[in-house]
Amino acid sequence: MAYSCISAEEAVRIIKSGDRVFLHTAAATPQRLIDAMVDRAEELRDVEIVSLHTEGDARYTEPRYARNFRLNAFFVGKNVRQAVQAGDADAIPVFLSDVPALFYNDVLPLDVAMVHVSPPDRHGYCSLGVSIDAALAAVHKAKYVIAQVNPNMPRTHGEGLLHASHIDAMVEVQDPLPETPAHELTETERSIGRHIASIVEDGATLQMGIGAIPDATLAALGDHRDLGIHTEMFSDGVIDLVEKGVINGSRKRTHKDIIVASFLVGSRRLFDFVDDNPLVEMFPSDYVNDTKEIRKNPRVTAINSAVEIDMTGQVCSDSIGQRFFSGVGGQMDFIRGAALSEGGKPIIALPSVTRRGESRIVPILKPGAGVVTTRAHVRYVVTEYGIVNLHGKSLRQRAEALASIAHPDFREGILKAAHDLYGKKSGQE
Repeated sequence: MAYSCISAEEAVRIIKSGDRVFLHTAAATPQRLIDAMVDRAEELRDVEIVSLHTEGDARYTEPRYARNFRLNAFFVGKNVRQAVQAGDADAIPVFLSDVPALFYNDVLPLDVAMVHVSPPDRHGYCSLGVSIDAALAAVHKAKYVIAQVNPNMPRTHGEGLLHASHIDAMVEVQDPLPETPAHELTETERSIGRHIASIVEDGATLQMGIGAIPDATLAALGDHRDLGIHTEMFSDGVIDLVEKGVINGSRKRTHKDIIVASFLVGSRRLFDFVDDNPLVEMFPSDYVNDTKEIRKNPRVTAINSAVEIDMTGQVCSDSIGQRFFSGVGGQMDFIRGAALSEGGKPIIALPSVTRRGESRIVPILKPGAGVVTTRAHVRYVVTEYGIVNLHGKSLRQRAEALASIAHPDFREGILKAAHDLYGKKSGQE
């Protein structure tokens, strides 16, 4: 199908002062369109930008553009973290499953959606490729859709198709997608991965994110059988297990034999793997992260990380004290979905100490810390020192269990705090 394109500079002229503009997520970040928009800064005032995590430069958050643009982020990535912490950008605490509804229900009406798609096929359909999440809702609800059209964007199966007739302006590029290199695993991370793998059952349905602990867990699952994937995102580590036959989805009850995800982050190998691959289906986050969908599969094992956890089981994952660090994301969606799944295992995994040697298991969270997973929701907690299950335990029992997997240097302090607060064990003087 023939289609006409215009320049990025011409396409973004539709943006006017006071507009709300959505940016496509992660590896689908439409960098050419963003650059063209920022280059128009002197003509614009009070443009609100909304997005999940994005890759590449985020010039619109620089202080010099404070009068022109204001970011309202649903998830805070490295490229905008300093701006959010300095007050030059804002963050919205929201479950990933709820973000599409902010658009569909006009809580945040969109004027413009800027997305990154594959070229139209012979029927006129482009693919949103590696990021469906909230992008599908954005293109359905925005008054004006600008698409960066790129042959390097994989065509993915699922619900991410967008007909060219629904795109108001197309800008042709041939840029490589931003890649996220694999993390070189430390022994601490490998130990955590082995612990998690030891409680993953054959036939489990996995949810995991990107980073060292998910990578370490996947690396330790080589002897497992019939694993499935239903996850908000995945990266390269899944491919090796698919090729070994470890991940085949044969025991899933929904999307049997299929890998389900909402967005992807990784290398070119990952992008090539998902391109026109019917083994992988991409869906929006209000479906993938819906607890009623998650729980349909058996033995859902949700692997999520944390900044710190207190001795009662409150999990802080989005901030360091009052400093917003990331976002609520999909952690609670999957922690609860896994808990409701038949034989499911919600897991919070974290190293016992920070890079500065501070304990991540603490008597009390830092002042201002955000609780993403409540103590009523938390179950399995894993560090390099072992695994505990807090489900059904009292506050005192939780403190004792968490102290047992804390770094040895901090165990006594946790136990003393628990003793002072909750008293002695029954029968002790």
